[in-house]
Amino acid sequence: MLKSTLSALWLATLAWRGVNAADDGDIKSIGLRTHTLVQPYLDSDMQSRWYDFGGDTIIRTDQYIRLTSDHPSQSGWLFSRVPLTATNWEIEVEFKIHGKNALYGDGFAMWLTKERGKPGPVFGSSDRFEGLGIFFDTYKNNRPGVVFPYVMAMVGDGKTSYNKDTDGKDTEFAGCSARGIRHASIPTKFRLTYFQDKFLKLELQYKAEGEWTLCFETSQPPAIPQVAYLGFSAETGELSDNHDIIAINAKNLYQAPPMPGKSTPGSSGRAKKLVSKEGSSWTWFFTKIFLFFVVLGGAYVGFTAWRANKQRSHRF
Repeated sequence: MLKSTLSALWLATLAWRGVNAADDGDIKSIGLRTHTLVQPYLDSDMQSRWYDFGGDTIIRTDQYIRLTSDHPSQSGWLFSRVPLTATNWEIEVEFKIHGKNALYGDGFAMWLTKERGKPGPVFGSSDRFEGLGIFFDTYKNNRPGVVFPYVMAMVGDGKTSYNKDTDGKDTEFAGCSARGIRHASIPTKFRLTYFQDKFLKLELQYKAEGEWTLCFETSQPPAIPQVAYLGFSAETGELSDNHDIIAINAKNLYQAPPMPGKSTPGSSGRAKKLVSKEGSSWTWFFTKIFLFFVVLGGAYVGFTAWRANKQRSHRF
């Protein structure tokens, strides 16, 4: 009886701690239909309700959206029709870079910019953009000591130009090398997560399925224009490659309502102290109960042993 009581108490303590930990920092998401694009991509009228495309872009409804084919001097683009208005969001994209040549280029880009669908010299889109660009650069022009393909972010102010000759070194916000992202043996993906004024994080999947490699993360994210369109573009020069978009999944992120007595990340220090104090009180409460039963169990065992010895002495 005593053993089963102690076991139940211990399990209850562990369960309470598990629930308490799960409630902290819980981030929820809602799918953004206006910025999500998956097969078959087009409706019955061979148009997309939420995206426009142009240039050399080809859409195979059962396979991919090909921004450029493996031919020289191509460029194509894909842009959302409505701006991304979510304050906090996550964009996960499956893509594929491949081709038949040993030498290849130039790469593709993801955009969150004020302008949309405007062809130009920066991976098939316009230069001097205002917003955020993520560049998947597969051809090295002049950047000693850096392994390509290279993934980098640039924050455009509407005036600064991207320098192709240096592969954007002078305007890089953050970046990483991603050798093996082209012709990967698994579905290649990137995931960009943004919390306004809190952080910006880019993760890549190209080494193993389900394994996300951190490219960069910053607690000082750039300001995204209030009216920003989500887009993709690619280009080839003398060298070429296939640049395919397989799927786009966009989500609105928000902090789940806290449990009663809990504080949110933006709460005051006093609230955090109250939570800490409450958690400590509950822990001490369970500890005292546990110790009480341990002492009670010890007393019971001692009493049983004393009674047995007394009975033995009466027999003799």
